[in-house]
Parts: sequence; C-alpha cells; structure tokens
Amino acid sequence: MAKRFYKSVSVKPVDQAYGVFLDERELKTPGRKALHLKTQALAKLIAAEWDAQDGEIKPETMPVTRLLNVAIERTPINRDELCKEVAKYLGTDLTCYRAATPLDLVERQSMAFDNVLAWADKIHGIKLKTTEGLLTAQAETMTRRGADYAAAQDDLRLTLLVHFTAVFGSAILAMAVMDGHLSAEDALARSRTDELFQIERWGEDEEAAERTQNIHVETLALAKVLDAI
Repeated sequence: MAKRFYKSVSVKPVDQAYGVFLDERELKTPGRKALHLKTQALAKLIAAEWDAQDGEIKPETMPVTRLLNVAIERTPINRDELCKEVAKYLGTDLTCYRAATPLDLVERQSMAFDNVLAWADKIHGIKLKTTEGLLTAQAETMTRRGADYAAAQDDLRLTLLVHFTAVFGSAILAMAVMDGHLSAEDALARSRTDELFQIERWGEDEEAAERTQNIHVETLALAKVLDAI
C-alpha cells in the first residue's frame, strides 16, 4: 500500500475537460490513460477522495476513482459483454422472486417491487413475470430491451449501471436509479427486503453488518456521480 506522496489536490481545466492534480502531477488511470472528466463536479468528487487519504493511500476508500478507471480503461472494449450482463440479470431479476409465506414478507416484497416493475413496463416496455417458485425464462424480447437500454448509455453510465445491477441483484432497480425514478438508497433498501426480514427475526452478525455498511457507503458515494455528470 503506497504512502501519500502529495501535499495538495486540485482540479484544473484540461483539453476542454477537467483534470485532477496531485501537487502539479496530473492524475492518470493505472494504465496511464488520461483521467479527463466532462464536468468539474465529477472531477471534484475524485479530488475529494484523494484529498481524504491520510498517510497511506487506500484504493478501497475511493469508489468514484475506481469507477472512472474502469469506465476509461475497460468498459470501451467490453461494452457488448456488459450489455449482455444487464440482459442476463433481467432474466433472473431479484424483483421477480416472491415468497409464498409468511404473509408479512409477501406484503413487503409486493410493496418493494410491484411499483418498480410497473414503472419498467410503462416507461421501458419491459414486462417481467414474477414467481413463487422456479422461474421459467423471461421473454427474450424483454431481456433484449434491457440490453438495448444498456447499449444506449455512454461508457461511464454503462459502468455505473452494471455496478448497481450487481449490487442490487436487479437490473430493474438499477435502471430506476439511473433514470432518477428511485434514489440509490431506496433501491438498496428494496433489494435487501428479504435480508432485512431475516435480520429482524434472527439478528445479524458483526461481520455481515460491517459488509452491509461498506456497501451502503460505497453505493451512496457512487450515486453522487449521477448528479455530477
């Protein structure tokens, strides 16, 4: 783990974009690609992460920087695979799996998922089937619409979409966040409906609670990217 080698962090205009500077050294991706951001707000998010490093540089505490590195270095050459990943999640979307019992869990799932599925149908024409057991494959037309939605995003938004999809276990919830229909915090809470129900009954161990808190902090940090682009 590298030690902090810079004293100051700043944001400066570069090539009709914005760069982040550690002292006078321009920050680049690990692959030495230019880290030029379209908006000053986005550059400031990255600058704040680097400025917050104290003593040792801890990449795990810099989710926005990591996201941008992926968006610049890996997403452009993996777009087709990432779009397929979104379609794959739609085929087994978290929002479609429902409990038969107990009644209070059934009701919670309905409150968490029914309205966002209705939104996806109305706005994007993606109508998914729900099940209380093993789910047969969703219609290819529907999963393809998810892939088309993903393909329409630029590299940064596609990277963020795929990340949210994996975190929520749901492309539908991720799309709702990307479109501003749900906040990231709301979507994360909905995605944990079953988990929270079990925690209420049986409690949560310390390690799981810490992992959950880390996911929560990172998700909220990345949600700020949507407001900055």
